[in-house]
Amino acid sequence: MRAPDRAHAPLQVLQQRLHYRFRDIALLQRALTHRSFSADHNERLEFLGDSVLGLAVAHLLYDALGELPEGDLSRVRAQLVRQDSLHRLALDLDLPALMRLGEGELRSGGQRRPSILADGLEAVIGAVYLDGGFSAAAALVGRLFDAVEITPALSSAAKDAKTSLQEWLQGRKMHLPHYEVTDVLGAAHRQTFEVACRVAELGLQTLGQGASRRAAEQAAAAIMLRELQSRG
Repeated sequence: MRAPDRAHAPLQVLQQRLHYRFRDIALLQRALTHRSFSADHNERLEFLGDSVLGLAVAHLLYDALGELPEGDLSRVRAQLVRQDSLHRLALDLDLPALMRLGEGELRSGGQRRPSILADGLEAVIGAVYLDGGFSAAAALVGRLFDAVEITPALSSAAKDAKTSLQEWLQGRKMHLPHYEVTDVLGAAHRQTFEVACRVAELGLQTLGQGASRRAAEQAAAAIMLRELQSRG
């Protein structure tokens, strides 16, 4: 039985923001459903949307930055599809007000959690793909990134902190930094890693934290790079 129009009103507003109207509105509803709310949740759509997003952004960059080598294009794509970028786009669409979460997630602030919102946006992209095909999904991705000025300058900005720190040190004939896990916090299913980044020649050490060792290394490298750049 068709749900009352009142129940669909928030989804109608979201469709207006997406500039896409679903033939099967149940796909959009599922895309906004976290696993804590229902067994009919968005994780499969997120898996699909992640791949569609990657291909759509790759196509966008191939057209806009065709003169760049593959490595630079990959770095730009990684920056555009990272969690922080998707989180900001999800906020622009007001996804926090639309995500369906279980009571526990709601109490813990899940509606504002970047990972949940980024996953939700990927699920929406996956839903558009299933509902209207790749052209519709790619057009949506193009609209989402319409405000981003895609220029060759993005390639240098897209370098991750570890790469930038390595290049900074190599440019001054210094050895590469050393990374070491100093602590692992939290329960096994939600760990936080703490990593030290050391530049022995300068006697400097910084600490970074992240949900994975790699993320923590990047955080420590970013802090180290800022410290070195501030010294001139």
